[in-house]
Amino acid sequence: MLRSVAVLVLPNVAPFELGTMYELFGIDRSETGGPRFDYTVCAPAPGTYRSKGGFSVLVEHGLEATRDADLVAVPAYGEGEPIDETALQALRDAHARGAWVMSVCSGAFALGQAGLLDGRRCTTHWMHAARLQEQVPTARVDPDVLYVDDDRIVTGAGTAAGIDAGLYLVRRELGAAAAASIARRMVVPPHRDGGQAQYVDTPLPCEADTLAPLLAWMVEHLDAELTVPDLAARALMSERTFARRFRAETGTTPAAWVTRQRVVRAQELLERSEAPVDEVARLCGFGTAAVLRHHFARTLGTSPLTYRRTFAGPTARMG
Repeated sequence: MLRSVAVLVLPNVAPFELGTMYELFGIDRSETGGPRFDYTVCAPAPGTYRSKGGFSVLVEHGLEATRDADLVAVPAYGEGEPIDETALQALRDAHARGAWVMSVCSGAFALGQAGLLDGRRCTTHWMHAARLQEQVPTARVDPDVLYVDDDRIVTGAGTAAGIDAGLYLVRRELGAAAAASIARRMVVPPHRDGGQAQYVDTPLPCEADTLAPLLAWMVEHLDAELTVPDLAARALMSERTFARRFRAETGTTPAAWVTRQRVVRAQELLERSEAPVDEVARLCGFGTAAVLRHHFARTLGTSPLTYRRTFAGPTARMG
């Protein structure tokens, strides 16, 4: 269970990525139904650290904060900066005892130096991916995704993808409702699939209308048959233009996007309602329990009933 978080500050820390760790894990959201974490910022030694923005960050706690943390997170830092061996060992020790270890952007280089990326799939900002692969030849660096989870090591791509990685981890450990409550307060999407592209080359004119209203409508009608011809007609586009625009704005295809949203809806229903699995499948648009089980196994590596037993409240577990 994710209860305590230690954020490791390294030399030349990136202030935005450090700030997102606080937004995700440092704010007590219990009054609005969200989680509260035991949150600590730490460093190899307490003291003042310079940030990439040219200002100072005062860190009051040392590496002892990592010893019992359920998650040790490393935000972006000056990847050319030397890292104290004690910090690298703290990362190794955290993973060895079963804690989550997460990096954002260039934070992956610290995980690489600690040997935690050897033989594992991982990611970082697409601009750093080739250098990370060069420094950790045995790693399988994927520059085209938002985040990767490999054996309790979560690596996030640049900047906002760290938010996606953190919300993924909250959802994985505490369920969809907890992740949604954090996302609602941060005014960000509660879930972006880790396999979504980091960078989408959009050959569309800047004045092009956004698909946001259509995406919102689709989320409200997941139980309907959402075909490309019907969606294109609703968007007042040809099917070809719609498909191109959809990928440009979401980084994926309409079918893949709808499937992922239906899985998310199924997770919410399994957590919060007593509806039988057949009814959940109907309400989220999969039609039958067999289809729902197929997509749960493919996306989450589990079954709907196992997911409900793990994440649902006592009432929903009885359903």
